Amino acid sequence: MVEWTDVELSAITSLWGKIDVAEIGAQALSRLSIVYPWFQRYFQVFGNLSTNAATPSVAKHGRTVMGGLENAVKNMDNIKQTYAKTEPLRSSMWILTTSGYVLSEIVTFCVASKFGLQVFAPDVQMTWQKFLAVVVSALGKQYH
Repeated sequence: MVEWTDVELSAITSLWGKIDVAEIGAQALSRLSIVYPWFQRYFQVFGNLSTNAATPSVAKHGRTVMGGLENAVKNMDNIKQTYAKTEPLRSSMWILTTSGYVLSEIVTFCVASKFGLQVFAPDVQMTWQKFLAVVVSALGKQYH
């Protein structure tokens, strides 16, 4: 179980309130498919992913992924339990070949690019990355 300070909880909920899930989700999945082309093998249904623009299916799935993060934000006291009911296929797709970790890094990059140091200061980034590490770990617990 992860212990969150009041400052950390406030940082995550405040940052989350500023995030446009449709924008960040589409950007993150588009970047993932371009920077890590092996990702495309698992999501051929998305079509040609070799451009910087998110296809409608990528954008839709990006919103879904970010919706999963929203569930974690709303249940930070027990993120592991939040994902306990996640169907194994979805969870395995997230974890498959460390894509969960890689995607969390890309989401971090997209958030940092959007907000800069005014919002995404080093202490906020530290808390954000702790939060995403907890999410990736919670999703992976179904397989340990």
